[in-house]
Amino acid sequence: MSLRTLMDGLEHHFEKGGKFAWAYPVYEAIDTALYTPSTVTHGASHVRDVLNLKRIMMTVWLAAFIPVLVGSYVVGYQANTAMAAAGMSTINDWRALVLDTLTTYDPANIVDCVLHGLMYWVPLYIVVFATGIAFEVLFASKRGHEVNEGFFVTSILFTLTLPAGIPLWMASVGVAFGVILGKEVFGGTGKNFLNPALTGRAFLYFAYPASMSGDQVWIAVDGVTQATPLGNAALGNPYGVDWMTAFIGNMPGSFGETSTLALLIAALILAFTRIASWRVMLGCVIGLAATVSLFNVIPSSNPMFQMPFWWHLVLGGFAFGAVFMATDPVSAAMTDTGRWWYGILIGVMCALIRVANPAFPEGMMLAILFGNLFAPLIDYFVMQRNIKRRLARG
Repeated sequence: MSLRTLMDGLEHHFEKGGKFAWAYPVYEAIDTALYTPSTVTHGASHVRDVLNLKRIMMTVWLAAFIPVLVGSYVVGYQANTAMAAAGMSTINDWRALVLDTLTTYDPANIVDCVLHGLMYWVPLYIVVFATGIAFEVLFASKRGHEVNEGFFVTSILFTLTLPAGIPLWMASVGVAFGVILGKEVFGGTGKNFLNPALTGRAFLYFAYPASMSGDQVWIAVDGVTQATPLGNAALGNPYGVDWMTAFIGNMPGSFGETSTLALLIAALILAFTRIASWRVMLGCVIGLAATVSLFNVIPSSNPMFQMPFWWHLVLGGFAFGAVFMATDPVSAAMTDTGRWWYGILIGVMCALIRVANPAFPEGMMLAILFGNLFAPLIDYFVMQRNIKRRLARG
């Protein structure tokens, strides 16, 4: 019996009147993930393309595994290095039940580092995905529509914004907030004006700041503290890494923000496949570089005024936000010209928050949410300008 035959044989149980009709969104999500839907449009006025919403979201989801693997290695390497310096042979954590049998916690061993990092990533992702998909199914069942594919992307991007040592329950609360109040209350996928993953991340940052920032959350070893290079820069301390090390990503940070190199590879994939807008990404870089360069010529005792833009590009969450968050097709600007201005606005706001606000040295998260709020307005002015220009041509 083929898988297609099996799915067809089960379908009547999930259709209206079947004993599992309430779970039809789950069946439909699995079926359309495995096979292209048989119901398609036929009229001449419809555009037919194999690159549907599901394939777009799956492409982003797969591209996100590049920073997942690199970030897991970095988390493991930082933890193993800290353990070696402290003379520790194991960790005081339930993860030791697995890691003690698979690794020797050797920072020079790539496999040891990746496995150590994955032992933090995998539980976080499972909890985030299970919590979020439960609310997705709940809302889909109540509204009588299919489970939207967008949560595959939301779940992995939200997890990538988290520090390795965050409590699992906290991650669950954060993604629930992002899914419910960042998306579902506005009608679900395609109707939200804020990025759900960043909404959940912002909630955690302000609700539990001690677990989301500071020196104690960036090394996944109990009793070991170390600030991120961006945190050091805000205090006027040495960054702790050279530029190339920061570009490659061997430094403390959230899973997805450390390696600009990994994010650049993902950006090229998303831009080449036209899944994400290169205009938004480049606009973010232009806005940040221009604003930071202006700050560099202003005398100030704030050490962030002297940080050149090329350091801003590789520190903190700027690269991750520009590649995966700002390019969200739902909450970003829709017009080509609008995407330029939307990206530039995010870059400018990120620079302003980082440099002019010493209490909040990151900035990219709030800059993107700020850009989300203005994206519809930007598109409105762009379209009105185009309408006036065409009317003037007569």
